Amino acid sequence: MTTTLPHRDVRSVTVLGSTGSIGGSTIDLLLSNPDHFSVRALVGGKNVQVLAEQAKALNAEFAVINDEAQGEALKALLAGTGIRTGSGRAAVLEAASIPADWTMAAITGAAGLEPTLASTRNGGAIALANKEALVCAGDVMLRAVKAAGATLLPVDSEHNAIFQSLAGAPIGSVEKIVLTASGGPFRTASLETMRAATVEMALKHPTWTMGAKITIDSASMANKGLEVIEAARIFDLAESQIDVLVHPQSAVHGMVQFRDGSLIAQLGAPDMRVPIANTLAWPYRMETNAPRLDLAMLRRLDFEAPDMIRFPALRLAREALRAGGAAPTIFSAANEIAVEAFLTRRIGFLAIGDVISASMDALGAPVVDDLDAVLHWDAEGRRVAQAFVERGARNSVEGPSLAHA
Repeated sequence: MTTTLPHRDVRSVTVLGSTGSIGGSTIDLLLSNPDHFSVRALVGGKNVQVLAEQAKALNAEFAVINDEAQGEALKALLAGTGIRTGSGRAAVLEAASIPADWTMAAITGAAGLEPTLASTRNGGAIALANKEALVCAGDVMLRAVKAAGATLLPVDSEHNAIFQSLAGAPIGSVEKIVLTASGGPFRTASLETMRAATVEMALKHPTWTMGAKITIDSASMANKGLEVIEAARIFDLAESQIDVLVHPQSAVHGMVQFRDGSLIAQLGAPDMRVPIANTLAWPYRMETNAPRLDLAMLRRLDFEAPDMIRFPALRLAREALRAGGAAPTIFSAANEIAVEAFLTRRIGFLAIGDVISASMDALGAPVVDDLDAVLHWDAEGRRVAQAFVERGARNSVEGPSLAHA
């Protein structure tokens, strides 16, 4: 496969979260361009077999499995390869701290906070796929990036679309940005249908293939709420400058409305290899095997405003962004607990919003000024959300949606 990367340019890369969906797409791109990348470290979650196969295929220097119990299994699978192995939290942070030109930060949830921060200190390019790094620890993360002289490159398809549409234009020339949302499996569903929704129904995303947590976030539109908060951090915009439109074709990923009246949009097939490749080759371009968007076959592009009644998580995220402090951290933590409770059938789908709202009301927006404070309020958000989940699972005091399983 050819690439527009300079012929002699070999970039060192680390992939945090290599066995997840984003990590898998990143590995695919690296395998397609072996002459341009050398792999310093791969970090996987629990799938030790996949991690070992990736490490061997890319001749990685260091392979780490987050699940410490599988450390010996990884060592056995890579015996004789010369690839160094590690397991557990300390090894994850060690891998993240290894200097690399480009690091994919794709460990999901709050678990990705410390590794992402550790990787910024190397001063390289950080391809950010972990929403929580900026949602929960926005100021802390951005200060670390600035202090190290690192470059933050957004991987989420929507934020990457804004990044591409800006094309280096000063943020002062922007009137607003528009993030698009597919609408998920419940875009046209009634509240009654959503109240009775099963896990299987919520996991049937009409456009994207993603992990379970982010698929549920898409179904509830919590993911779009997280993206609004993240966009405010990345692009230094006010909440009022960030719009969301439901766009079921998932062809337009983001738009920038400039102050002169121009509206610039980025379009592409719904394939994460496209935004990942944009960050991997930046400031150049590289070829991918992603399908090409056929506008003639698509024929139409639809847009509509999101329904804040059926999708309260988006409204709650905006409230958290306006409140500031630890409110976004609490939103994210409560959402993680609520999604896990839904996936394990302890609460109903609509209860996800109930748990987030109750947790935010209980904890407010305390000040956060360092990582310790972020981790404290993340833990508090989880504790309070878990209490609401358990109470709702025992009886119906939080309403029928919270009790429904």
